[in-house]
Formats: sequence, C-alpha cells, structure tokens
Amino acid sequence: MTIESHLPRRSIRSAGGTLHEEASNISLEAEVPEVLFEGMRSFIHSNPDWDQYSVITSALAGFLFQNGCQNAFVTQHYLDGLFLRP
Repeated sequence: MTIESHLPRRSIRSAGGTLHEEASNISLEAEVPEVLFEGMRSFIHSNPDWDQYSVITSALAGFLFQNGCQNAFVTQHYLDGLFLRP
C-alpha cells in the first residue's frame, strides 16, 4: 500500500541565509497484516466519507499523539479526527 500525505510546506533558512523549501508530500509504503487491511477495507466500505489516506493519517496522528508527540499540527489532526469527519 502506498500513501501520500499532503503536508504544509515549510520554509527553512540555512546558516548561509539561503531559503530552502521542504517537500510537501511524503510517500509511505508499508506492509500491513491482511486482517488490518480487511478491517480498513470494511470500515471504508461502511463509511464512504473516509478513504485509505484519511484512515492511515488518522491512525498515525493518534499513535504519535498518544506516544508523546507534542507537535501542534499532529495534536490538531488527532483532535479533528475525534470530532470531525475527514
């Protein structure tokens, strides 16, 4: 399964003052147990507002938040996932 996440672009200045822009897309390829894949497929089939990208992104944000990540973007995405539909 390949997943692309659209993250906000960030501008970074190097020590020499040169402006660099980070990539806005991250591709992720992962092997997941078939039972999890089937569970995700069943969930998506029952919840048409969700797709594989929103399920994986929500799961990743939940994992990061619950394991101490204090990044405001991750926290906001986690909270949005609890109360809002994708």
